[in-house]
Amino acid sequence: MLEYPDSLRQFLGKNVYLVAATLRAETMYGQTNCYVLPEAEYGVYEMVNNEYFIISERAARNFAFQEMTKEYGKYPCLAKVTGQDLIGKALKAPLTSYEKVYALPMTTISMTKGTGIVTSVPSDSPDDWAALRDLQTKQGLREKYNVKEEWCVPFMPVPIINIPEFGDLSAVFLVDDLKIQSQKDKELLKQAKDRAYLKGFYEGKMLVGIAEGQSVEKAKPLVKAHLLKEGLAVPYYEPEGEVVSRTGDQCIVGCCYQWFMRYGEDEWREFVRKHLKSGDF
Repeated sequence: MLEYPDSLRQFLGKNVYLVAATLRAETMYGQTNCYVLPEAEYGVYEMVNNEYFIISERAARNFAFQEMTKEYGKYPCLAKVTGQDLIGKALKAPLTSYEKVYALPMTTISMTKGTGIVTSVPSDSPDDWAALRDLQTKQGLREKYNVKEEWCVPFMPVPIINIPEFGDLSAVFLVDDLKIQSQKDKELLKQAKDRAYLKGFYEGKMLVGIAEGQSVEKAKPLVKAHLLKEGLAVPYYEPEGEVVSRTGDQCIVGCCYQWFMRYGEDEWREFVRKHLKSGDF
């Protein structure tokens, strides 16, 4: 973070990050902003390497069991901040061509998915473009969330992937093609997203970055590895959907270092028989 709300002044001088989860590492070149849910409450959690993540409580719990917090399974919240308080704060986003971007409001964020922070790539994500366009063109929406024009209006989509038929700005093309009016048009946005992501993955070609000229399919793991190597990202795992245990608890993905033995395999059974016959035990 380049700027802090008053409620987080105690973290000035520390390594504090607004952490967004993404499955599309190759699109980080096109970031124009990040989104927060205005009415949501986020927490500040201390991670390894003296880093502090601003994320949802649910994401902090996942991180705690993935060896990211200082103590395994523990994730004390050091401070709380609302999404509204984060709006307008300047940020440094990895790989993007913009020197700084801003946290902006998005009303459709789910706090039960990812980290509650959403990185915005309006060139290739229809949801991101619809939300950014709403803020750029609707003064009433900006006033509602105290958003200044300079935080959103100058930040136009950046061409990063060419997709046949959709061009260099697939999200912009599809939002116009399907006549999507706002970020609340959920069904149409889902159609646009499905079309953009499927065709983009198999037919898209990178226009920028370390994998320029390569297919999105090949670029994805390359950019992911680059982000991890440079310390610009960390691995994060969570269930694809809600998983509830027999005790009614919400399940997470944890690093448990467990091993499972396939007792039914012929090779394993033969190995055990020979070992028993050898008497070497």
